[in-house]
Amino acid sequence: MLYYLFEFLEKSYQFPGASVFQYISFRAAAAVIISMSFSMVFGAKIIEYLKRKQIGESIRDLGLDGQKEKEGTPTMGGLIIILSTLIPVLLLARLNNIYIILLLITLVWMGLIGWLDDYIKIFKKNKDGLQGKFKIIGQILLGVFIGSTLYFNPDVTIRTDVNLLGKVENVSVINNNKNIKATLTTIPLLKNNEFDYHSLISWMGDTSKNYTWLVFIPIVIFIITAVSNGANLTDGIDGLAAGTSAIIVFALGIFAWVSGNINFASYLNIMYIPNVGEISIFIAAFLGALIGFLWYNTYPAQVFMGDTGSLAIGAVISVIAIIVRKELLIPLLCGVFFMETLSVILQVGYFKYTRFKTGVGQRVFKMSPLHHHYQKLGFHESKIVARFWIIGIILAVFTIVTLKLR
Repeated sequence: MLYYLFEFLEKSYQFPGASVFQYISFRAAAAVIISMSFSMVFGAKIIEYLKRKQIGESIRDLGLDGQKEKEGTPTMGGLIIILSTLIPVLLLARLNNIYIILLLITLVWMGLIGWLDDYIKIFKKNKDGLQGKFKIIGQILLGVFIGSTLYFNPDVTIRTDVNLLGKVENVSVINNNKNIKATLTTIPLLKNNEFDYHSLISWMGDTSKNYTWLVFIPIVIFIITAVSNGANLTDGIDGLAAGTSAIIVFALGIFAWVSGNINFASYLNIMYIPNVGEISIFIAAFLGALIGFLWYNTYPAQVFMGDTGSLAIGAVISVIAIIVRKELLIPLLCGVFFMETLSVILQVGYFKYTRFKTGVGQRVFKMSPLHHHYQKLGFHESKIVARFWIIGIILAVFTIVTLKLR
């Protein structure tokens, strides 16, 4: 909203300083400051409100050290993250940008599904919360919407060959390649590293390109569902999900910045995505909200994000990765989420297999998800979180390096 106000003031009245709002860098910096300030200042008030309403976490007895002390800690703290992101984005971003619209819908939609889950757990006294099938249906509906929009919307375009031909009077001269609609994405670590989803069905013949959406949309659904649930599984000890997500979001912000800037895209010889730079404002606001939330969520946590936060965080991360055409980097960048999810799959799968074979189920880990395994080994949760953050930082660095390493 402020963006449009200052745009009007600049055009109509040449208001001094109004032009600064045209710069993505300025608005992104303002967004991170506003979101961080809001989450830290008003986060305390939201926590107090949650306490007054007795919206506290109901802890299952898993035999973990320090577990009972967490009983009654306010949950639904994901509201802090959501509100702290929405306010600066609505104030500073161009709200007619298709990518901003998609991210806002993702944040609110998955936040609502997570809120319903937390509401049922707390107020209906049902520890299982919202049935898993309804969560999956919500994620599928979001995936269908995001995938269909990215595939069919004419504003979603790319430019694969961006070359700066030189400068004339200090203005960069760019080749005349036009923006195109394409289902291209980036394969990391390979030269000429572009992959077209159409190639998966090219065997169908000349008309197969018209049906690429039959492949693209299910892939988008899978990615959103997988990352959203991965973030949810990671949210098990103080500060783990929020801190890991902040690292991932920071790396995605770099990808969005360079992919949306024609000069950086040309220098790095990567895919240029017109108008995607605008999501830097959303990413900056989201990052600030996560950092501000960590103020209250680090050990010992004063608030838990609940499914309200974890489902929304994972969905937003996946949609950003898809928008900037870096979804194939998710297993690396979101490696902590991946490890947590894999540990659950291995644990459940091996237990069922051994029970079928021998009649007695056996476990790969002492407990899953993975962070609980290390708790059972005697590691303090703050040490587990710190080391998982370090792993997340290493993975983020490797992911960023793929911009040039190919």
